[in-house]
Amino acid sequence: MQTRTRKIVNTIAAIIPAAMVIMSGFMKFNPPADMLAGFEKMGIAKHMPMLGIMELSFSVLFLYPRTMRLGFILLSCYFAGALATELSYGLPFNALLPMGLVWIGTFVRDRELFLSFLQKPSVARA
Repeated sequence: MQTRTRKIVNTIAAIIPAAMVIMSGFMKFNPPADMLAGFEKMGIAKHMPMLGIMELSFSVLFLYPRTMRLGFILLSCYFAGALATELSYGLPFNALLPMGLVWIGTFVRDRELFLSFLQKPSVARA
């Protein structure tokens, strides 16, 4: 793939999942009624602003190339916790789509993070 095309693909792979998470983060500050009902069922409605701040900050870390790996780890942990919470309360798996997109976007942007085991180890010289 050419350099220009690769940059475009990498940018799109970063923006799509981050845009979803950023939109979700902003929705936590003024949630629709059905979203608020789901959070009240889980008993975490009072924590919605903090969850929104977390989503926004993790997305910014994910978008910035130097902190993309940290953002990836934080977003993965956040959505894994959200998925576990949804599973325990019998709610639909809403966290699965953004988590999958974050993983796909990270793979497209930084394959070395996932495929580092394929590289030959460097031989230390004494």
